[in-house]
Amino acid sequence: MMMGVEGRSGCYYLSVMLVLGVVLLHCLVMTSFAANVTYDHRALVIDGKRRVLISGSIHYPRSTPDMWPDLIQKSKDGGLDVIETYVFWNIHEPVRNQYDFEGRKDLINFVKLVGKAGLYAHIRIGPYVCAEWNYGGFPLWLHFIPGIEFRTDNEPFKAEMKRFTAQIVDMIKQENLYASQGGPVILSQIENEYGNGDIESRYGARAKPYVNWAASMATSLDTGVPWVMCQQPDAPAPIINTCNGFYCDQFKQNSDKTPKMWTENWTGWFLSFGGAVPYRPVEDIAFAVARFFQRGGIFQNYYMYHGGTNFGRTSGGPFIATSYDYDAPLDEYGLIRQPKWGHLKDLHKTIKLCEAAMVATDPTITSLGSNIEASVYKAGSQCAAFLANFGTQSDAAVNFNGNSYHLPPWSVSILPDCKNVAFNTAKINSVSTISTFVTQSSEADASGGSLSGWTSVNEPVGISSDNAFTKTGLLEQINITADKSDYLWYSLSVTVKNDEPFLQDGSETVLHVESLGHVLHAFINGKLSGSGKGNSGNSKVTIEVPITLVPGENKLDLLSVTVGLQNYGAFFDLKGAGITGPVQLKGFKNGSIIDLSSKQWTYQVGLKGEELGLSNGGSSLWKSQTELPTNQPLIWYKANFDAPAGDTPLSMDFTGMGKGEAWVNGQSIGRFWPTYTASNGGCTDSCNYRGSYNSNKCLKKCGKPSQLLYHIPRSWLKSSGNVLVLFEEMGGNPTKLSFATREIQSVCSRVSEAHPLPIDMWDLEDNARKKAGPTLSLECPHPDQVISSIKFASFGTPQGTCGSFSHGRCRSGHALSVVKKACMGSKRCNLGVSIDVFGDPCIGVTKSLAVEASCT
Repeated sequence: MMMGVEGRSGCYYLSVMLVLGVVLLHCLVMTSFAANVTYDHRALVIDGKRRVLISGSIHYPRSTPDMWPDLIQKSKDGGLDVIETYVFWNIHEPVRNQYDFEGRKDLINFVKLVGKAGLYAHIRIGPYVCAEWNYGGFPLWLHFIPGIEFRTDNEPFKAEMKRFTAQIVDMIKQENLYASQGGPVILSQIENEYGNGDIESRYGARAKPYVNWAASMATSLDTGVPWVMCQQPDAPAPIINTCNGFYCDQFKQNSDKTPKMWTENWTGWFLSFGGAVPYRPVEDIAFAVARFFQRGGIFQNYYMYHGGTNFGRTSGGPFIATSYDYDAPLDEYGLIRQPKWGHLKDLHKTIKLCEAAMVATDPTITSLGSNIEASVYKAGSQCAAFLANFGTQSDAAVNFNGNSYHLPPWSVSILPDCKNVAFNTAKINSVSTISTFVTQSSEADASGGSLSGWTSVNEPVGISSDNAFTKTGLLEQINITADKSDYLWYSLSVTVKNDEPFLQDGSETVLHVESLGHVLHAFINGKLSGSGKGNSGNSKVTIEVPITLVPGENKLDLLSVTVGLQNYGAFFDLKGAGITGPVQLKGFKNGSIIDLSSKQWTYQVGLKGEELGLSNGGSSLWKSQTELPTNQPLIWYKANFDAPAGDTPLSMDFTGMGKGEAWVNGQSIGRFWPTYTASNGGCTDSCNYRGSYNSNKCLKKCGKPSQLLYHIPRSWLKSSGNVLVLFEEMGGNPTKLSFATREIQSVCSRVSEAHPLPIDMWDLEDNARKKAGPTLSLECPHPDQVISSIKFASFGTPQGTCGSFSHGRCRSGHALSVVKKACMGSKRCNLGVSIDVFGDPCIGVTKSLAVEASCT
């Protein structure tokens, strides 16, 4: 017996020692990988090393989990060090104290993937985020807490804000994701853009105490990494105040102990329903980034690096479109946008060559003439220089350190050794592409993608739910719906006697309705009489529509519709919606007016189809008809389809539809509104990047639908038996719908003799570098493709852009044959841009090589 006890004791002792050993090893591993993140005036300091960091925003719920690894890897390949994301309170806590972190909401998995790729993460908790996101990211239930006032020194609000912020911090801590624990998270943000414009000032005397409280609350959570406040000039220590905007080179920190950081460099602008599509030339973005680092910046973030999609009802605004492409380096579908991605990649490589000098000292900035500026970072043997021509009209010849340099207008040249130009922001040395969405055949075939088996359900006009209620007067919409639906019915019965003036003498009756917005439909006796809509600049709606009343009872049904809730501005949470009145009947001929505003109105939140769950495709109500009803308001449609063949990004073309929402296999792909077209003015075929950018400077697709194509993630599809459900609010023809896949038509490049050599060749010795010279590169976008044809090649003075190149007066006679020989059949090819390769067709003229190719 004793022997047995001793044996068990020995085994127990050995087991304990093994467990302790494993725990100790785990601790040692964690300790060895944990990073101490601090900061000083010059940089973020990670494990004692100052860093220059390039970051990009990717919002996890605006893409799908299967897309995340590829987006993150392409970001890393593009030269990013950090991925930045907001945390969206309203999707994580849709009901108070009930959390959701599944699927697209899986913040923790997203951050883990960032770390797995070897990148850092910046978590912008907010919890106010703006982001063109519904209600600025706040859950609507917050609005109904007694005594609450948002974003001010208010105890109910502060209690909820602290609870959610602590919840997110605790989740990150539990997974050891802070850098102090060995994870990728090196920064956190509290609040957002509170000090922007007049927002803080409008909250009065309670604003500053709120800012101080938010800072204290955040730092008390002990994350082990620095906290920032974006656009907060009065941010208290140790919070870092950061900049956002199109340019931040002139930004001044509010403390000489904090580094110069740029939280949002807007790569484009968001799209609004009824607006043209904004874009921003990459030459201007590169100029802005180079100027920021030239003048002492150490951390800059692209907003967005991948914009993605406002699935479901997540878009804010109001009137923010479903696409959140943002003209980002990675487009809405996750594809590389060239030349934006490639040009910025080269910029990032160049800045990294300057990092050692940049983190060691402040720049010495001198003027070299009108609109010409030089900045030098020099510490010991390390030297890096930036030469800027921020004039918009003329090239400049600059003498610097005994050498002459040529600077195009609105450009920065970067000299990592204070001698040789490695990069100029205006000279693109990367591939550009032309891509388009190709419509799939509407005929059923083996490739899938055809819609069939159409059925429909009519949505009742007016009150159809047992949950309806009656109140005196007109009620504000958001307070009634709590944003559970875009839709609210206002219904009233109006009795008209035979002797009413509206029925005498042929008097025409007009219905006058005023609403805070955003869309309004008026039905008289079950028939649509008229509609109105606001816009992104003014959401209010006023309609005056002629109507016909009959003796006796007349039914007036007003459908008020929201298109995303306000997300920005002081007191944005108090911005109302819906019909506030007056609602009047006017007799145009006899001048009589009846005000209906204070009558007993009956209200219904949402649609009958929403209550029945029609968006999932279930229910026995779907009816198949010989002829599908089209071009009528308030109707649900359903169809079946097989997934289109291939794995390229997929969209649906909503040509023919009016306005509504669409679901694929129960998942909402967002609101559609192809009938809301942009105005005809303001667009240009090409946008001059020279000069300050603003959101209206570069626009395309004027006079056209703001958005026709809607992203359908491949991961939402089965190979067959998929279900598409549409709710059509205004009237459309779903048989015109079609699938489209993204196809790249051409790859192009254009490089001149005046370009720097490719940045990848920087490590060459001076003599080898001079001998190599500028080089044009072409590369097919997909791994299994090769260059199959050369559509255009010209060495001399070619004109135009990718897809519209043409020969200039000066041209080499054998450029096409040289390019074909070097490139055909290869995935990638490089060509020296020199007279040694192509001859000299025009002596004394700076020549360029332009090539357009196809890949198959």
